Amino acid sequence: MSGTLPRFPTMPALLSSLTRGINPPSLPRSITVPTLPTLPSMPRGMTMPSLPRGVTLPRAVAMPTVSQAHRRMLQDCCSVLDHQTPGGLCGCCWALRPRYKRLVDNIFPEDPEDGLVKANMEKLTFFALSAPEKLDRIAAYLSERLTRELNRHRYGYVCIAMEALEQLLLACHCQSINLLVESFLRTLRLLLEADKPHLHMLATNSFVKFANIEEDTPSYHRSYDFFVSRFSQMCHSEHEDADTRSKIRVSGIRGLQGVVRKTVDDELQVNIWEPRHMEQIVPALLVNLQQHTHPDSESPAEQTEVCFRELFGRAAYGHINNAIKPVLMHLDSHSLWEGRSFAVRCFQIIMYSIQSQHSHLVIQQLLGHLDANGRSPASVRAGIVEVLSEAAVIEATGSVGPAVLEVFNTLLRQLRQSVDYQLTGYHDNTGKHKTTSVEEKTLQDAVIKTIGSFANTLPVYQRSEVMLFIMGKIPVPGIYPALGSPNAGFEGSRMIQVMLLKSLLQVSERYESSNLLMALPSSFLEPLLSFTLMEDPEIRLLVLSILTSLIDRRHNAARLHASVVFDVSVLELKDSCSRQDVLFMRKHAQRLYRHVYLACKEESSGRGHYQALFTLLAVLSVELANEEVLVDLIRLVLALQELALSNQESLSVFNRCGVHGVCAAFLSLLSQLGPPLQPHVSQVMDSRHRDAPHLLPQHVLCDNPSLPEGDLKVDDSLLFVQSKMFESLSGSSYSSHAERINTPYTPQLTDEDRLSKRKSVGDIVSLQMDMDAQYRPDTQQKPQMEQITFETLKNAIEDRGGVEEEERRKRKEVVERFQTAPFEEIAAHCGAKTSSLQSKLDQVFDLIIRPPPSPSGHSPPRSTPLYEMKFPDLCVY
Repeated sequence: MSGTLPRFPTMPALLSSLTRGINPPSLPRSITVPTLPTLPSMPRGMTMPSLPRGVTLPRAVAMPTVSQAHRRMLQDCCSVLDHQTPGGLCGCCWALRPRYKRLVDNIFPEDPEDGLVKANMEKLTFFALSAPEKLDRIAAYLSERLTRELNRHRYGYVCIAMEALEQLLLACHCQSINLLVESFLRTLRLLLEADKPHLHMLATNSFVKFANIEEDTPSYHRSYDFFVSRFSQMCHSEHEDADTRSKIRVSGIRGLQGVVRKTVDDELQVNIWEPRHMEQIVPALLVNLQQHTHPDSESPAEQTEVCFRELFGRAAYGHINNAIKPVLMHLDSHSLWEGRSFAVRCFQIIMYSIQSQHSHLVIQQLLGHLDANGRSPASVRAGIVEVLSEAAVIEATGSVGPAVLEVFNTLLRQLRQSVDYQLTGYHDNTGKHKTTSVEEKTLQDAVIKTIGSFANTLPVYQRSEVMLFIMGKIPVPGIYPALGSPNAGFEGSRMIQVMLLKSLLQVSERYESSNLLMALPSSFLEPLLSFTLMEDPEIRLLVLSILTSLIDRRHNAARLHASVVFDVSVLELKDSCSRQDVLFMRKHAQRLYRHVYLACKEESSGRGHYQALFTLLAVLSVELANEEVLVDLIRLVLALQELALSNQESLSVFNRCGVHGVCAAFLSLLSQLGPPLQPHVSQVMDSRHRDAPHLLPQHVLCDNPSLPEGDLKVDDSLLFVQSKMFESLSGSSYSSHAERINTPYTPQLTDEDRLSKRKSVGDIVSLQMDMDAQYRPDTQQKPQMEQITFETLKNAIEDRGGVEEEERRKRKEVVERFQTAPFEEIAAHCGAKTSSLQSKLDQVFDLIIRPPPSPSGHSPPRSTPLYEMKFPDLCVY
């Protein structure tokens, strides 16, 4: 269409056409409004085309120079387009824009390098605090400006906008902060989605500042899932530049720390402890914790440790399991158990960070993971066990938890599995994955150490329960069922015995109890002493060590060594023996002496056994030092000396010299503790130094013992004489017990302690079966009235007519009958004889309840016996 160009009105005309009441803004004095060139008039009937919606004319400003006119005009047009409004006259004039927009625009300088205009920022902050209902609009407009500058890659203005948002966040009150947060988080999300590392760091710093703000008002709809995912991704950054990579990772770690800090204390926020979040956060932290290369505090490893400690320090009771499982999965997937150092360090941080009352939850997780890896290689299992050991040491101030025995049961089960794997050579049931004895022994040592570590965290009474529990797990042929697989056989049972006794030794080494009756009850001492009779020398040595550690409450065993020259001043002696110790020795002394005597008769005993025997005797004399015990120990040593001289025992020359050395070392120590034996002991020692050094402990109990050639011959002058010891003790405080030395110690070698109950049952049965025929029901006559005495009662219970040999023979026949005869025959025989004992007891009761004779000579009527009376129910308690 042909025609002339439209004629635009001049700027004054536009200003004059404003609505009444609206004044145009005043311009600076140096600025004049130029007059636009006059365009040809439009033809009649044609109207001026309207501008597109949202497009307004630029402000008229004076052009400084003609060469810059077009550039300034373009800048003004862009500015108008940047600040456009939906329509209306407000878009035509900058002064008619909303005040909050003008305040926001004023904080941006012409040159972004000048930074935020602080004076205008203060005006914006004052306006926001004065009108908090405008905060959402201010934040939305700032976010809009930042988005536009970000799309145009004007990163200077992006930083200015971000700084303005931060200042508004910090300045606003807690009640109105929710109006800003949504726009703020949306802006941070845009920055984190960009591909510029410096924008990621900028967003992270802003988020950390926001996380440190404490909010009073809840937010029900706020989500941090994106930030958890993005910050975790930044922790795994593989940027080609090492410095940039380190900065990105540190920013990611600080961002995760901010997320945890923001959400962990607010129940209305997103639950950061859910598995889907922990599976992202924990591996991201562990990856950086593993790369501990820079000692700088700003390195990823240092920042990770701080964040890791804070994460577990804020974990409540119900969140521990969700936080620990990703740690175990990460260590499994990256094979970090085998290195051990990182796994140990990781759980040390965890144990020191969490609350002490929650420590047992970590232990339970590790035990469950150990069971789950039961068929893994030995190195993996050993790594988990070592972590358990270190965790138990840290948990010493806390509690192992409610399932104390379950902890030890799991560890003992690992020992049993390890023994099976060692015997079969494979650590699985399919026979595809091989293992070696060295690896399994390393695992076994780690498990034994861990058992000791856990036992040290328990109180004394629980340690006693643990020792009884372990003792019940030790297989004893013929008594306890064998542990391990059915194919293990005798060797498997022996190995398990050794492992469990070593575990028991670990528990007993630090067991401290003032009462030996509690430390060594009969239920524990009897099965323990039964192992001293086994042929395996390693088992016997372990038993001697366990006994010594339990009795040695003052830790004197480490200061004792088998020698004739010993300084007792280094020992910690006690003044007197307590009543509990006296009761213990009266109850168990003979059993201890007997097993010490039998241990010296074993041909497979070595130097370690004799040193352990000396230490046990020395500890007994130090811990339980009273006159009666010391005299009994002297009797035992004299009996051991006779044992070494006896030709009936098939002992080697070394065994005999070892026994002589133990006797010499113990009597030398005993002569310095109290009993006046020094003259005689010194005389014998001098003779042995001169004529028979092989009978001294320092010459026989050494690496290269000096033994005589041929049979051992010992002169009487080299022996300790019983009569001379009696003379030495007679004139001292031991005179009341000196007579006992003249009675040689003779243990009953044919009786087993564990069979004593069977023997007592046999005695009772023989009592029922050996009653005289005159007391049978069919031939029983009415007894005559007789005076009740002690002998009457004694004869009513047992028959003393036969000699001792006859009684022993009868008891033996009874035992053999019960072992070989059928059950029906034994039941019938015992049932027929039961009434004889009852009739005899009735006779005794009749004599006891018989009334006294009446002075008139008439016997009173017989009253009903007390045990036959029937009382009302109310009288029975």
